[in-house]
Amino acid sequence: MRLVFCGTPRFAVPNLEALIAAGHEVALVVSQPDRPVGRTQELTALPVKQVATAAGLPVAQPDKIRNNTEFRSQLESIAPDAIVVVAYGRIIPPWMLALPRFGCINLHASLLPKYRGAAPIQWAVAMGETVTGNTTMLLEEGLDTGPILLQQAFGISPNQTAADLFEELAIGGAPLVVKTLRGLESGDIVPKPQDHEHATLAPILQREDGRMDFSARTAIELKNRWRGFQPWPGAFTSLSGKKLIVHRMDVVPPPSSAPDKSECGQVIVHETRMFVACANQTWLELIEVQLEGKKRMLVSEFLRGLSPASQSELRLG
Repeated sequence: MRLVFCGTPRFAVPNLEALIAAGHEVALVVSQPDRPVGRTQELTALPVKQVATAAGLPVAQPDKIRNNTEFRSQLESIAPDAIVVVAYGRIIPPWMLALPRFGCINLHASLLPKYRGAAPIQWAVAMGETVTGNTTMLLEEGLDTGPILLQQAFGISPNQTAADLFEELAIGGAPLVVKTLRGLESGDIVPKPQDHEHATLAPILQREDGRMDFSARTAIELKNRWRGFQPWPGAFTSLSGKKLIVHRMDVVPPPSSAPDKSECGQVIVHETRMFVACANQTWLELIEVQLEGKKRMLVSEFLRGLSPASQSELRLG
């Protein structure tokens, strides 16, 4: 097929590489503009552009696309059979949806209609799902509401983070996109409408999503959110008015010294270990932490800097 590929971050790279390897004519790669990086704020090409440039493919990086007449003329002159969209980061306007004969095909990293939105991988892990996957669909004007083409499922292991799952779904989704194009061209794939009644949302992450609410969430819920919100916004709470980032934690039985009814956020220190009470009388062990203004450290090292009296008065939240 003659294609236009729209993508920006690392997640989209395996898909572009797979389309090239499959022999499709990628007439244009569309990516977001280069961004300033690091202390020098030097403009740096994003991952998809880097791959496209190395492959000798033409690249367009429009700031806006909805009312961009120059960009529209460029795509109309290409007359693509399909436009493949993978983590592009822009809303595709109606004129672009209607342009290719096979439509605009999107790879979405969830088993739609679950987890529509900007952060499907993170929210699937954060909500404790044991299975997620990829969906190819035809884009329409609604948010991830288009007809389903193909799906593939992936298990989520109990200690897997969203960062771990990103790479797995990106690599796994690439052959699914190639298979989808082949099926559309042969007529073997019939688009299937989504069951909108079972839709759930995966909104863009906010910094406050990482705040640990010990009174509202159980230990397993807090651990799942930590797994889902890696690498950002992570998990954090407050200690004596300072931010405490929790880099590692685990769900544990109640410590032997815990009272029958513990107050949420209560901390129990036992030798070099630190436990915190969560909702429904569940407990987390904090393993690696970072107090505001300090370096990241193991809890055993953190506790060595506190007096026994201070340790007995610790409370989080």
